[in-house]
Order: sequence, then C-alpha cells, then structure tokens
Amino acid sequence: MKFVICAFAMFFSICTTLSAYNDDAMMLFTGNTNRSLGQALADYLHVPLGNAKVDKFNDGEIQIHINESVRGKDIFILQSTCRSSLQSVNDSLMELYLLVRTMKRASAKRITVVIPYYGYARQDRRTTSRVPISAADVALLLEMAGVDRIITVDLHCGQIQGFFHNVPVDNLFTSSLFVPYIRSKNLKNIVVVSPDSGGIERVRRFSQSLNKLGCSSEIALISKERVKAGVVGSMQLIGNVQNADVIIIDDICDTGSTLVKAAQLLKDSGANRVFVVVTHPVFSGTALDNIRHSVIEEMIVSDTIPLPQNLPDNIHCISTAPLLGQAILRVQKGESISIMFE
Repeated sequence: MKFVICAFAMFFSICTTLSAYNDDAMMLFTGNTNRSLGQALADYLHVPLGNAKVDKFNDGEIQIHINESVRGKDIFILQSTCRSSLQSVNDSLMELYLLVRTMKRASAKRITVVIPYYGYARQDRRTTSRVPISAADVALLLEMAGVDRIITVDLHCGQIQGFFHNVPVDNLFTSSLFVPYIRSKNLKNIVVVSPDSGGIERVRRFSQSLNKLGCSSEIALISKERVKAGVVGSMQLIGNVQNADVIIIDDICDTGSTLVKAAQLLKDSGANRVFVVVTHPVFSGTALDNIRHSVIEEMIVSDTIPLPQNLPDNIHCISTAPLLGQAILRVQKGESISIMFE
C-alpha cells in the first residue's frame, strides 16, 4: 500500500513539474522598434516581456544581453524591420538578427520571429539590371541566423513566403481586425477599391469578409501609371462609385500622396465618403499633412509600425496584438493558423 502511495505521489510530482514547465516554456522578447506593441502582446498572452538589454555602444554598434536563461525554451521575438523615432530600418534589422543569434547560442529550443512589418518587402524583384532582390536577401539573412518560424502581417506580396526555403512563414491578414470596425460604421452602398491592379486580391478578400458579416459590397479598381518609384502620373477609375461609401484598401501608406490623389479621384467621381484601410503606416515625409488636408473621411491603420505623435484627427489605429497573440498561441500548441481566417 505504501509503495502504491509513494508511486502515486511521485507520478503527481512529475506531472506537476511538467505542467509548470509547459506553463512557462514560452518566452516573449522584443527589440526597440515595437516596444509598445510588445507590451500589448505580452498583456494579451499573460506573460512578462523577457528581460533583455537591447542598446547601443558609444560607436553605434548594437549591444545585446539576455538577462535570464532561455535554455530549452520556446522563444518568440517581436520586431518590425522598419524605421522608428529611435533608429533606422537597418538598426531594427540588425537588432533582430543579433537577438536571434544570441538565443541560438543560449540553447533556445525554438525561435519564432514575429515581424509585423517586413522591411525591404517592396524590393521583391529585379526591376532593372545590377540590383539586389532585397526582400529575398533579408529572408536569407534570417534563415542563416537560425530562425525556426516566421510570423508576419500582410506581406506586400505573398510570393515573399517563397523566399524562405527552409522556414515556414505564417502571413496573417488584418482584414479580421478591420472588417468588424468598418461594419460598426454602418456604411451605405459600399464599394471596396484597390488603388492598383496588384492589390485586387487583397480587396476581394476584404469584400468577401464584409459580405460574410452581412455588409454587401461591390469592387472597383484604380488603374495608375507610375512615372517612377513613389510618383504617379495618371489615374483612371474602373467601376462605379456614384453615391457610394468607398473604402480604399492598401497594405502600405508611405508619403500618402497616391492614396490622397486616389481619394480625390473617387470623390470627383461621385463618392459620398472615402475611407482608407492601411495595414502598415510608414508615414514618410509630409504624409501626415497630406492626409490631414485630404478628402479622406477616416484612415484606419494598424500598429505594425510605431505611430508618431500628433496624428491627424482622421487617422484611427487598431492594435494587432490580439491577432498576433492568437497566432502565437496556435503556433505554440501546434494548431492551425489558417482556421483563424475562415
């Protein structure tokens, strides 16, 4: 009898130890680019942010020091490879690279890199001779660093997933965040517009999501001719927006000039109100002033890129923390990611 009791006690102790291990097996770290989003994500997951020093030496070199053991742990590193008020795109990328290498050398069990905004994504092909395909080269850099998985949000083009040869990539869609908000606006006669031919699949997916929530919508397209990168010559509307509440869907807003010009074209074509939904608010140069003084009723963005202070009143931000949090939990438990968007 005593043997049975002792065996049961030992079994219970082992189970308790394993349970405790599983409970704290996941650790979340962040670089300097997305600290506010990192904290929101940690709050959503009910885990503390990992204790790490991510700083610079006096000469500008990146300084990394992890202040707790990560041996055998399931590590998630959050970092958008974008510019912030603290550092450049390249600083963000180097921070991410060195964080991964540090975790690798510290014997982490698995390293998942969460990149809400994948920098260099717009350099996804050779447009002329003797230029890099930077999006592919960043993928190569991360693979060589030793990442085990990538989670990202609304890639500029889905083909970037193919630049990773040995690492699975989960590309999350923000339509699951934006569509419920748009539905709450009670828009009438909705037309969803792509600002170029490359975004038509994104627009179709958004329209289908609206339809599933009982908001019927039509699709239109703006055909544009570029003079050079970032400069649009002419625009032509394909579709009818007369007396419609129009929603322009795009993945990136850089200077905002193209979206502002598109919004004006839609307004001139008879649109009632013009809304813009953008995942990644790059907001370079005079973007905020361009948007502030435009005919755009409201621009809805996410926090994949840290937002500047003093935003115009017509910009509204929705956090990606719940979307990223659900994806992280599913990755850790070995569950399907795609079911999140069905």
